[in-house]
Amino acid sequence: MRPSTRSRSTTDAPAPDGTEPASVMLQARDVTFDWSSLPAHWIPGDPFSTHVLNVLHLLLPAGEEWFVDVFTEALPLIHDESLREDVVGFIGQEAVHSHAHQGVLDHLRERGLDPTPFTDQMHWMFGRLLGPRPLTGLRAENYLVERLAVIAAIEHVTAFLGDWVLGADGLDRAGTDPVMLDLLRWHGAEEVEHRSVAYDVLRYFDPGETRRIRTQLLVAPVLLWLWIRGARFLMATDPELAHAPASARRPHMSDWLAASRRGTMPGPVGIARRMSRYFRRSYHPSQEGSTAQAVHYLATSPAALGALR
Repeated sequence: MRPSTRSRSTTDAPAPDGTEPASVMLQARDVTFDWSSLPAHWIPGDPFSTHVLNVLHLLLPAGEEWFVDVFTEALPLIHDESLREDVVGFIGQEAVHSHAHQGVLDHLRERGLDPTPFTDQMHWMFGRLLGPRPLTGLRAENYLVERLAVIAAIEHVTAFLGDWVLGADGLDRAGTDPVMLDLLRWHGAEEVEHRSVAYDVLRYFDPGETRRIRTQLLVAPVLLWLWIRGARFLMATDPELAHAPASARRPHMSDWLAASRRGTMPGPVGIARRMSRYFRRSYHPSQEGSTAQAVHYLATSPAALGALR
């Protein structure tokens, strides 16, 4: 494992006014959300879209805690001061993300939907399967870089989903609960804001293409499988759907296509197109989304403004 020279990209997509900041100082925003009035189906009349997006809350607390642990392990080995600053900001933001989504899980539990059977599996996967191992020397270094490659692969997905939610007018038209919409867009904006960090850290330790591409080939199907399992779990255990017909308690491909037409979900073609970009040799995360759009939302987000106060 040889640390490489870091190269910053300036290929961010243009914002609506044609300007993009060259870089931003990543900062953790100590946001809070009041879930006391959150309805069970926070996209009115649409339990499918609600629960598919709720899968984020199942996956992210354990996943982002693991991100923090792995990046904290890598930080002493990074000697590029600019990259170190980005990693410190990334760690702070991911820690807050994990806490914010845990609040939604607590609310779901209070409403009679216990997420524990699923979230326990996520804690096992990230904490035990991908957690620390008693390795030393080059084996320990290689295991660290393998996990950094997993994080870079996942962060590609969170970046394009963050970009999607920032522009998802269908969620507004559907009457999505404003507190939940702010959580999704605040988180999405920060994912766009720090979208290059995990990739840059991976390339710092491994500038080659083989590990990066091979890891995404493994990560993408696992993420899809977890998302399908999560949606099935939530719909099957939703007390609001307890008396609904069996077919209404299961997610269907037709539901996804209908939701994508309404704009409450990204469509399969769009996801496949954006996922495929990761496999290009010319790929850089700065090509996903707009920093200016993300910064603009963070300047107006009720939760982010509340954190400033």
